[in-house]
Amino acid sequence: MLFNDALAGQLGLPGRSVGEGQLAAWYSGAERIPGSEPAALAYSGHQFGQFNPTMGDGRALLLGEIIAPDGARFDLQFKGSGRTPYSRGGDGMCALGSALREYLMSEAMAALGVPTTRSLAVVTTGSGIWREQPHPAAVLTRVAASHLRIGTFEFAATHQGLEAAQRLCDYALARHYPALLDAANRPLALLEAVAEAQARLVAKWMALGFVHGVMNTDNVTISGETIDYGPCAFIDTYSDSEVFSSIDRQGRYAYGQQPAVCRWNLYQLASALIEAIASAGGADVETARVLLEDWPQRYHAHWLREMRGKLGLAAKHDGDDTLAQDLFALLEGQQADFTMLFRALGSSLTQGFDIFAAQLLEPDKLQPWFARWQERLALEPLDSATRAAAMDAVNPLYIPRNQRLDAALGAAEAGDLIPFTGMLAAVSQPFAAQPGWEEYSAIPASGSPRHVTFCGT
Repeated sequence: MLFNDALAGQLGLPGRSVGEGQLAAWYSGAERIPGSEPAALAYSGHQFGQFNPTMGDGRALLLGEIIAPDGARFDLQFKGSGRTPYSRGGDGMCALGSALREYLMSEAMAALGVPTTRSLAVVTTGSGIWREQPHPAAVLTRVAASHLRIGTFEFAATHQGLEAAQRLCDYALARHYPALLDAANRPLALLEAVAEAQARLVAKWMALGFVHGVMNTDNVTISGETIDYGPCAFIDTYSDSEVFSSIDRQGRYAYGQQPAVCRWNLYQLASALIEAIASAGGADVETARVLLEDWPQRYHAHWLREMRGKLGLAAKHDGDDTLAQDLFALLEGQQADFTMLFRALGSSLTQGFDIFAAQLLEPDKLQPWFARWQERLALEPLDSATRAAAMDAVNPLYIPRNQRLDAALGAAEAGDLIPFTGMLAAVSQPFAAQPGWEEYSAIPASGSPRHVTFCGT
């Protein structure tokens, strides 16, 4: 059993004092958790752009809500606990590797400061399942601010109509944005709140080189948390068109497409809310249209804020946007490791251009940009060591390296958890270098096979 003691403490849940056997019984589903009322949630969803009106938790089970000691409300959910009414012929089970992958990826994202669902426990069931080959089965316990999705609103609008959409809107506001309950048009206020939360979220993904991989509307939360860690990955060699998912053959959810897809998803939320928006105030339909039309500027403001941090820019100056965008344009084809490039840029403040150049295939092409960056830094009275420390505080050193994570998951399924727990420790402290952890920051060897991820594994 893998158990997140720190998270359990934050949530006010029983810890190891009740005994590991009891925890394993609860979080494997062998015994019902006291007070839980399990239910599979229904929702709709646009999957790769195609609308599916009736979907739901095919291998997940909502156990109920909990209120933490600080008053915050969370959902507790099983993943992999068996068949539900929405399993569509599947077994509803989860492979151990898939459960451990979500545990590590979600904890890494939390440590990186990205809004995310969390993982409380992974418990093996003692049974095996078949996913092109045999795997040990496991149950993951997920913690989320809620499991309300854009697809939840699509389901209400499609199957239940205006009144249900209005009730769902009021519940979502009370749950996530209570200050907006007094808004003149509550459905419009919810649309704007979700648009803002998703703009912030995707900007953080882009700043870290994170590719979600399956940005269907049923995987877009109303709270603005990252959810569903199936086909996700972090970029190694930078490319705006990087795709990892084995089923995304057209690159719909490629790294550089994520902001545009996010906006497309928000249009689907608007469509689900539009009758409620019009009912509260007909003129506000135009307001909703303008909100989404202007969303790229909203997103870009958050992206630029993230980029200023990554580039060590403490203040706002004209030209910052161009400086940041030019860097990414110049990186195409340079075979630069996304994560280590920005760490090297911070190191260059005290060690010079060569450490940055070492990350590049053709460093001469980036030298003029580097000189422009140095000129921009000179506009701010900040010493190099202080600036470098600030950059290292937002540019991670340790991320879940794709091939290393796959190897750790394979070892775990074979009975050896040591590679996994070592990697988990590193990505849970992603910014400060630690002695003995050099392997977790190592760039994949040249010629390593292209990394491929899979949905529903």
